[in-house]
Amino acid sequence: MALHVADVPVSVAFYRDVLCLPAMERPAFDFPGAWFRLGVDQELHLIGDRDQPVHSSHRGTHLALIVDDLDEWEKHLDAHQATRLPRRIRPDGAQQTFVQDPDGHWIELCVPEK
Repeated sequence: MALHVADVPVSVAFYRDVLCLPAMERPAFDFPGAWFRLGVDQELHLIGDRDQPVHSSHRGTHLALIVDDLDEWEKHLDAHQATRLPRRIRPDGAQQTFVQDPDGHWIELCVPEK
């Protein structure tokens, strides 16, 4: 997945420190950006060329990540003063919260029903 961001260093800090994603080496493209590992076989690419507003909604286009412990994640997000929505329980029993990155992209953190 690729997200267009306005300020690569600010976005890197968010995805590294708030979402705890491991950074990856990135080829020396002629535009700013950063890459992060998402699990074993997926990557998140930040592309530093955003100059238009983000039109993102937690019910529309968003990234969804499975986590083990939503209580711990909510504490972590709050400690970083991240903008997030209150936890909700989906009709299938899964628990989720949504956090907003510095550009306004929404990221879902979800614990599937056990």
